[in-house]
Amino acid sequence: MRVDIWSDIRCPFCYIGKKKFEIALERFTHKEQVEVVWHSFQLDPGLKTDPGVHTYDYLARIKGMPREQVIEMHDYVTQAAHEVGLTFDFEKVVVANSFDGHRLIQLAKSSGLADAAEEHLFRAHFAEGKNIDDKATLREIGISIGLDETSVDEVLSSDKFADKVQEDEMMAWHIGIRGVPFFIFNNRYTVSGAQPAEAFLQTMEKTWNEAQQVV
Repeated sequence: MRVDIWSDIRCPFCYIGKKKFEIALERFTHKEQVEVVWHSFQLDPGLKTDPGVHTYDYLARIKGMPREQVIEMHDYVTQAAHEVGLTFDFEKVVVANSFDGHRLIQLAKSSGLADAAEEHLFRAHFAEGKNIDDKATLREIGISIGLDETSVDEVLSSDKFADKVQEDEMMAWHIGIRGVPFFIFNNRYTVSGAQPAEAFLQTMEKTWNEAQQVV
């Protein structure tokens, strides 16, 4: 069974959705026969990286909300993350474009390490306060998950894999994906958003059972 996932590493609900999917996958009887394929998606491709701006101030400005309302919203997100075992620290989150991070994920994908890249980039952004648009940070993450050092340097010093990021985004557009996380099971069933683990499990079981009937 194949599961395609569109995600942005600067999207908190994508990280929460990843965790909920993983909880469901651990409970799925046939988990060893599930292939997970990660796809790039930028919620804000035009975002300018600015480590000097607090994420609350940035979001208040672009959403036209009072800063207090933004903080309240993020308190809710932090609690939702905590409920699935994740730690978010929005006081440290760096306002950063995710395009180069997605290029690193595409490199990792070519080596079967996309899931590790996603996890480390999510953690770097939401828990560790690292700049996911900083080449030294991306280099450190790439090497830490087992990518070849020379390959990482080659990607970060060029526009390599930019076409793969854009292909994923174009595919999402044609499918009708306008928000992430977005999950597609065997090109048949979809789950949109950070749904409860039970929803992912039920979808996997339904997809699996129908596939067995076809066989």
